Amino acid sequence: MKIHTTGEAEGFLPARDSKGKPITVIGNNSIRATFDRTCIEQALNARSAPGVSEVVLNPDAHAGYGAPVGCVMASPSHIYPGPVGVDIKCSMSLLQLDLPADAVEDKRTRRELIDAVTDRTPTGAGRGMRGAKKGRKIGVELGKRVAVEGASEGVLSALGIPPEWAGRCEDAAHLGHDGTSDALAGRLEPMLAEGRMPRFEEKIAQLGSYGGGNHFGECEEVEVCGGPDAAGVAEAFGLRDGNVAFLSHCGSRGFGHRLASAQFRALAQHFEAWGTPLPGGDKQLVYAPLGTPEADAYLDDMAMGANFATVNHMLINQLVLEAFQEVLPGVGGSLVYFISHNIARQEEVGGQVQWVHRKGATRAFPAGHDALEGTPFMDTGHPILLPGNPRDGSVVMAALPGAEKTCYSVNHGAGRRMSRGQANRTLDQRQVDADFDAHDILTNSRRYPRDEAPDAYKDFGAVLGSVEAAGLAYQVAKLRARFVVKDAGKADD
Repeated sequence: MKIHTTGEAEGFLPARDSKGKPITVIGNNSIRATFDRTCIEQALNARSAPGVSEVVLNPDAHAGYGAPVGCVMASPSHIYPGPVGVDIKCSMSLLQLDLPADAVEDKRTRRELIDAVTDRTPTGAGRGMRGAKKGRKIGVELGKRVAVEGASEGVLSALGIPPEWAGRCEDAAHLGHDGTSDALAGRLEPMLAEGRMPRFEEKIAQLGSYGGGNHFGECEEVEVCGGPDAAGVAEAFGLRDGNVAFLSHCGSRGFGHRLASAQFRALAQHFEAWGTPLPGGDKQLVYAPLGTPEADAYLDDMAMGANFATVNHMLINQLVLEAFQEVLPGVGGSLVYFISHNIARQEEVGGQVQWVHRKGATRAFPAGHDALEGTPFMDTGHPILLPGNPRDGSVVMAALPGAEKTCYSVNHGAGRRMSRGQANRTLDQRQVDADFDAHDILTNSRRYPRDEAPDAYKDFGAVLGSVEAAGLAYQVAKLRARFVVKDAGKADD
């Protein structure tokens, strides 16, 4: 199926049999060449699914779970777990420190910081705060509150997290299908009593940890972009030029994965029992019509996973701040923003309230958007946190009014150009590590995982150039990596 171009970095993909609005495609020529057949097929399947009104392919798009990573789906009538994924509310957060960048120039200082961070925020699948000698011990009762309340004042206070950080969240708390937290408590209690959430205590112990895969913590040097608009917006965001910041990427860990996996299984069983055809025959593209018990159950589980992810990020940032304070006493820090890229949210699209599913896509509300009223970002748009890779850097952007054409969404990062298997087979470990040495970037591992190497991902400059050429957002600041904390358990040969 051919993508029709309408501009330097814009185009469309007709729906199957031209039924419905075409798929909006963002990406220049080089980026469009990275959309493989599976990615395109998944996008077409998503567009043909019942109740779907909009599908967007962002420049970082690649094959995913039921729908491409890097896509947006909107529906006023159905909820789709696939375009949220198994890592519910995988997100980015950025902590700004009042620390000049030259304070971390010395390699020994950076090594001390890496040790202090990993003492508090472990990496790796299944590892919780039991493996962090300076982390937080979280009991079952507080864990229940996390799932039900999210980043409430009481939860943040219990964990020693500044309560004002809740105001720097895209969503500090998620409610149940009926708009109440009671629905979540009513869902969680029988789930625990009936053994449908095994090892809950172990999952709660993962709060404040990164996990594995593409999750990371990264010490950054902030460089505010030129121009009066960027400087003013950076100041409103709380960014400090030439200072240290810390960028984090993680989600809802084992708790969210368990909730999502159970939902996929339950919905798949319903489809089989009902004999309902799957969009494109893809068993990962199950769905539930809004208002049904199945949809209510999914929305409640998604909300609990999202609440866990939110508190996980808040705790990680507090622990990172404490790590810096241990090595460099007197350092202060404040949360710039916390924003998700694996979530479904109710937003207005085309004059109608719809569930906007962002699978590896980031919300992008510009200045003046009604949804930002009452937040610190009404006059600037909210911060958009986009990780590239340690070598080529990451950015903070702000949306433009043109983002309306993509359901107010942009990419969530660079996007993979190689599968993990391909990267492990083709990339040279010595060259990967030499790349980090050449750019003076330290890591917590002896060998950086090849399947997470910068060259396993798309050209971040081309991705950002596509976003800018399409008039979706502009760069406010660049982030230069100084050290990376990441699970490298499988990096060795």
